[in-house]
Order: sequence, then structure tokens, then C-alpha cells
Amino acid sequence: MRIALFGDIHANLEALEAVLEDASQQGVTDYVCMGDVVGYNADPAACLEIVRAMNCPTVKGNHDEDASGNHSLDSMNPVAAAALEWTRLQLSGEQRLWLNRLRMVRQVSDFTVVHSTLDQPANWNYVTNRFDAMSNFSYQFTQVCFHGHTHVPRVYMKSDRVSEVPAESVTIEDGAKYFINVGSVGQPRDGDWRACYAIFDLENKRIVFRRIEYDIEKTQAKIIAAGLPEMLAERIREGR
Repeated sequence: MRIALFGDIHANLEALEAVLEDASQQGVTDYVCMGDVVGYNADPAACLEIVRAMNCPTVKGNHDEDASGNHSLDSMNPVAAAALEWTRLQLSGEQRLWLNRLRMVRQVSDFTVVHSTLDQPANWNYVTNRFDAMSNFSYQFTQVCFHGHTHVPRVYMKSDRVSEVPAESVTIEDGAKYFINVGSVGQPRDGDWRACYAIFDLENKRIVFRRIEYDIEKTQAKIIAAGLPEMLAERIREGR
């Protein structure tokens, strides 16, 4: 079994289609989504319908929660808030209900999936270093847990201590635990604009990260045409 782990799509249709095409070419048999299907970019409904039609395990991200509710967004970053206000208008009531009903944490096969962290998944905390990861491991009861939220691919490994290892390819070792950020499909923030996802080969216990080019100019043009903040078009090119 080869499983594609993908998330933080953020309504970037071109990036999502490129990732799914690549996954198919890589012999992927199953898919799991880390959440944040919507937000920031210009195709929330189309991306939501693709993921929903896949009927794959999907967890709720913070943008999914905010887009599905009616609560105030005044405390948010103004750019993110403007994109979410716009996103709410693009989604039907039924689509927003689908987002709202997504679970925070799921176990798939013998691994766990969460958007942010296992210790407080609804607080949307960020894991940006091994010290942040330490508290998560206390709540992790499977050997491997995949997450998203920071938009940066990272691998934290716990054996005798917690360390960060390169997010390129990882072989799961007996006796160790792993907390793995699969990166972002639609808005990477590690300086590389290409869409990012991971493939988990269960038989060989190996995880490989993939970076995929897509028609970024088309995505940028859609953002501008929708009247979304121009910064959103600029940042996807810069990978930030």
C-alpha cells in the first residue's frame, strides 16, 4: 500500500490537480488529507469538491473551521480574514456543513493524522522546532503521526531524545516515534513555491517527500481576478 499524505491545499486548484496527477503516476493506492482545504486562494469550492469526491480520510484545519462558521474574524491576520470572508461567500451551506463536520484527529491504518497537534488539536498550535514536538509525543499512541498547519515539511523523531531529521526520505525505525509535517500543496512557506506532499510506502516503511511544479501564473491570475489581496498572489511565488 502506498498512501499519499497531502494538506494545506488552501483553494489552490492547479497545485492540487498537479499533486494528484503525480501521486497517480507514483502508484499511490490511497489518500489522506491533513486539512485546510480552503482559505487564501481562489478555488475553495472546486478543491473542496475534489477532496470530498475522493472520500479519503480528512481532518479539519483551522481555515476549514473558520470558513464553515459565522463567528467574527476580527482577531485574525487581516489578509487571512479577508480571504476567509470571501471564501464563506463562495461555499454553499452544504459545503460549509461538510467542512464543519470534519474530525480533528483520525487514525488511519496504524498511523494518526491531525492538522496541528495531538495535545490540543482545537487550539491550532504550531510545531516549528523539536521542543514544540516534545509535548505532542506524549499524546501520540501510534508510531507515526502526520500533520500540517505550518506549511513547512519537517520530520521529528523520538528515540532516546527528540531530534529533527531532513524532510526528504525517511525509513521508519523500530523503537522510534515520528511526528511528520507533510508540507503544503497550495501555499508552501519554506522558500520553495512548488507543491509539497508525501508518500508513505507501508510495506517498506518508507516516507518520501515530493515537490511538484504547477501553473502558478494561472493561480496568481485567479487570485487577482477574484479581488483577493494581491499579497496572496505574491507569496505563493516566493514560497512564504
